[in-house]
Amino acid sequence: MTSSNPLRGWSSRTAWEGRFNAPLRAFLRTETGGARVVLVAAVLALGWANLHVSSYESVWGTSLSVRLGDWSVSHDLRTWVNSGLMTFFFLVAGLELRREFDIGELRERRRLALPMLAGFGGMLAPIAIYLVINAGHTTAGGWGVVMATDTALALGALAVFGPRFSDRLRGFLLTVSVVDDVLAIAVLAIAYPHHPSLSALLVAVVIFGVVLVVRALGVRFGPVYAVLGVAAWVAVSESGVDPVVVGLVMGLLTYAYAPDRSDLRRASDQFRLFREQPTPQLARMARAGLISAVSPNERLQSIFHPWASYLVVPLFALANVGIVIDGDLLARAVVSPVALGVVVAYVVGKPAGIVATSWLVARLSGNRFRPPVGWGAVVGVGTVSGIGFTVALLIATHALSGPALDEAKLGILVATAGASLVTWLVFRAVGRLSPARRARALLGVTEGIVDLMLPVDPERDHMRGPVEAPVTVVEYGDFECPYCGQAEPVVRELLADFANVRYVWRHLPLTDVHPHAQLAAEAAEAAGEQGTFWEMHDLLLAHQDALDPTEVLGYAERLGLDLDRFREHMVKRMGVDRVAEDVDSADLSGVTGTPTFFINGRRHHGAYDMTALSAAVRGAFASARLRPEYHPRPPGRREGGPSYPA
Repeated sequence: MTSSNPLRGWSSRTAWEGRFNAPLRAFLRTETGGARVVLVAAVLALGWANLHVSSYESVWGTSLSVRLGDWSVSHDLRTWVNSGLMTFFFLVAGLELRREFDIGELRERRRLALPMLAGFGGMLAPIAIYLVINAGHTTAGGWGVVMATDTALALGALAVFGPRFSDRLRGFLLTVSVVDDVLAIAVLAIAYPHHPSLSALLVAVVIFGVVLVVRALGVRFGPVYAVLGVAAWVAVSESGVDPVVVGLVMGLLTYAYAPDRSDLRRASDQFRLFREQPTPQLARMARAGLISAVSPNERLQSIFHPWASYLVVPLFALANVGIVIDGDLLARAVVSPVALGVVVAYVVGKPAGIVATSWLVARLSGNRFRPPVGWGAVVGVGTVSGIGFTVALLIATHALSGPALDEAKLGILVATAGASLVTWLVFRAVGRLSPARRARALLGVTEGIVDLMLPVDPERDHMRGPVEAPVTVVEYGDFECPYCGQAEPVVRELLADFANVRYVWRHLPLTDVHPHAQLAAEAAEAAGEQGTFWEMHDLLLAHQDALDPTEVLGYAERLGLDLDRFREHMVKRMGVDRVAEDVDSADLSGVTGTPTFFINGRRHHGAYDMTALSAAVRGAFASARLRPEYHPRPPGRREGGPSYPA
């Protein structure tokens, strides 16, 4: 061993290769942001129609034709928005439901039963109320108007009125609302077709069969599916069924999955080849490898979700909400069975159906099937589901016409405002409960899905904080990863703010992109053998650009370690098995990049800034208080290293 390289022989290889950062989902954030744009568009539509109704109708009644030889499709602009652009909205809805089914809450199939039945109940009760109020009237055929929930606006209202630690609550709402959206579109296709054509519908079925065959053959070329989707849209449109159903079906057929190790390795190798020889051919290969490593579901959502939230749905609101609100309409609406039926069905029927069905399912199953949240939250989900808006307006344009359509639109607007008000009152009432009762009302007693496959072991894991803390934060990290470096001060602040939290570091060196990561991980283990893991951990993250063997040896000397023992530990690679165990546990838990956080065994999706992690930790504390073994205690000694300042 020479003085120029006192640690020659160290290897930076690891048994785990080919990982890169998985895309962090921002679905809920995009929905709540888009909800604001929809509300602005609705206000603009009302203002436009009431200031100059003739120009409003003239614009949206303008004809637009697409011709190819002797064949043509011609609709007015409102129809192109309602049946054309809205196809992308329902594509996103189908993608989200498929994602939940493949890798989300619904991957445990038993969890699908109650939200699905609650969705059914939340549809049947409003329909029954509407039919009772409209009995004997021709408007009874508009019963489909009161079926569905506007997912975007409901999530936006929940973000404003609901609790801050409401991920499980939002997940429950999302499942219920998407389920009833699916059924509403099915009803739209079956109950409200225009001039049905069986031959065109058979052509559409054949095209969907081709989509299934192409998917089974493993074809990942997007334009193939785009062409088939457009062909299916045209066929369904010609059949008389609203073609938005095509978007929903295509979304439900699109798989979601975590990146496969072989795909990640191949993408990493192709990028490395491009880095060594940056040619156009290798650039295309690297781009294709990176794209193929991510599931089609994730890719399509990243493309279409912002457009659907910020353009398609606002345009839909602008094209459909514009009604002239005058004394005549208000006088008719007060006694109109349509307007009254819509308002009562949404404000009363929706929550009654969801809550009653959830209670019956839990009671009849002996609590084997129960909501993932508390009963106060179930009521809140029921009330906020009374915001029907987008899908309600869509079905109304098919089911009703003339004055009845205007009355239905006014009823939908009133129901949206009423459901929002009732939701605020519900969560206001829950907020007045004592902390323990409030936590139970919001979170219930159902155990969440555990994503961390290897439980935390105080005898093995590197840990900061009280050993018996009710909340555990696990981070899979890489000492050379710049994002881990950015997360470190956030973790410090988190532990300073929450004294009763324990923090665990597990190694995940990404050696294909960080050549010194494995060496740094083994150096931390060598320091840990002398009782200074956390001191070395802090130095390595503070000097991410200086992790070669000589510099790491200097850190050991700075910490006052026995350098002979440190060198021996490193040269013999005595920490490699320990690092490999962490890597294997990451693989079992589906970790695809660093930093990845788990909070009480549940993977944290989203940002790792202080606001996001604090909200997740508060939610974990609230859940922990419901466990009978939970006993609050004052902050204790922080194990395994120096305490962070409070």
